[in-house]
Amino acid sequence: MTRLSSPWPATHWRATQGRILAIAWPVMLSNITVPLLGLVDSAILGHLPDAVYLGAVAIGAQLFTLLCWSFGFLRMGTTALTARSHNDAGQQQVLFNAIWLSLPLALLVMLAGAVLFPLVIPWMGASAEVSSGAREYLAIRMYSIPAVLLQYGLLGWFIGRGQTRVPLLIMTITNLVNGGLDALFVFGLGMTVDGVALGSVMADYSGTLLGLAFALKACNVRLGQLLPQHWLVIWQRRPAFEQLKPVIKVNHQLFVRTLTLLLVFAFFNAQGAQQSELILATNSLIITLLMLISNALDGIAHAAESLTGQSLASRSREPDNHHHLLQVRSTLLLTGVNSLTLALLLTLVFALGADQIWPLLTNNVQLLPVLADYQHWLIWLPLIGCWSYWLDGLCIGAGATATMRNAMLAATLLVFLPLWWFTRELQNTGLWLSFYAFLLARGVFVIPFTIRLYKQPDIFAPAV
Repeated sequence: MTRLSSPWPATHWRATQGRILAIAWPVMLSNITVPLLGLVDSAILGHLPDAVYLGAVAIGAQLFTLLCWSFGFLRMGTTALTARSHNDAGQQQVLFNAIWLSLPLALLVMLAGAVLFPLVIPWMGASAEVSSGAREYLAIRMYSIPAVLLQYGLLGWFIGRGQTRVPLLIMTITNLVNGGLDALFVFGLGMTVDGVALGSVMADYSGTLLGLAFALKACNVRLGQLLPQHWLVIWQRRPAFEQLKPVIKVNHQLFVRTLTLLLVFAFFNAQGAQQSELILATNSLIITLLMLISNALDGIAHAAESLTGQSLASRSREPDNHHHLLQVRSTLLLTGVNSLTLALLLTLVFALGADQIWPLLTNNVQLLPVLADYQHWLIWLPLIGCWSYWLDGLCIGAGATATMRNAMLAATLLVFLPLWWFTRELQNTGLWLSFYAFLLARGVFVIPFTIRLYKQPDIFAPAV
């Protein structure tokens, strides 16, 4: 079972800090490549003469993410179950279950997309040109759904094992392929949203194949064992429903939680689209940078997931050893400090460099002044959002997925939507005020769990 070594005793805070950084920095880099690629897409389309293309991909990508990341529990649930497994055999079974679960889900997701996308696009309130471009983007991007869902399970498995350099390599290769193909298709072949979508599909499959190769190596499975004559054996070894029950139990709360979050983002984009194409483009660029922020902070959150889960699992293996208490508490405190420190650094970067960022993303003379008017909402996003990302990591590591779901629902129904309703006259300013309050509320509603985890970590330990 994968564990990170340290010259310090396991319970020493420096050992915990070393493990946090060892897990976090590859995750940060791999996560950052995702919104950086979004920024590359935005920069490529932003330098075309019409902002319609940027708005079309913003809506199309948002709806695609809404659909696929609704099943993002395959990543989070696999991480939680892997970290909380007691041995290598248990971890391998978690991966096997995740892969088998993702296959039928991919078919259902593709069917859902074919039905829902034509119904939802008009609801977004965008112009006819933007809506047409979004439909074109989604018609192509749909083909990458099987690869995306498989990749969720693979990335979650490696993160749960603490092998975060593998996701770094997978995501780096995927996004380099994507960025290169996007530039080739748009600038070289004269394509627009169709080129961006096609590049993403091809990159998704390249990343998934690479992830499967790493997983086979980690499980000591030779490629020859996957040739056609062995497929019957693979089918016979498919997990029974009883084996999938833990995955489903953990993940149905994560499904509700993630779907709610993505609906908030979709609602946010829809409200921007109804104001104007320039507001939609402005909000989409700031949200793209928010993805950069959240994915950087998620590096610390993933460390919290993995280390919290592993510490609680050690309680089950050695019930008379109380070192896990110190490890859980040290993980909780140090990941919190790391998350806050990183958020402060990101806030400083945006405060000093926002004026230089926008010209890199677009040269649209109408869009740049609007971006300047709203850039103050970008500057404080890291400090506002860091609490919710950090606490989500603790929840996943402790298996407290119901807590995450309840906090998300409360933040949406009791804070975001009511505040947006009362600030509608402020238009985009009211929308951003509501979104800020939503991010803060997500963290506030998880505070009782955090106190309980610190005081009584044993109640979150997995059963033997």
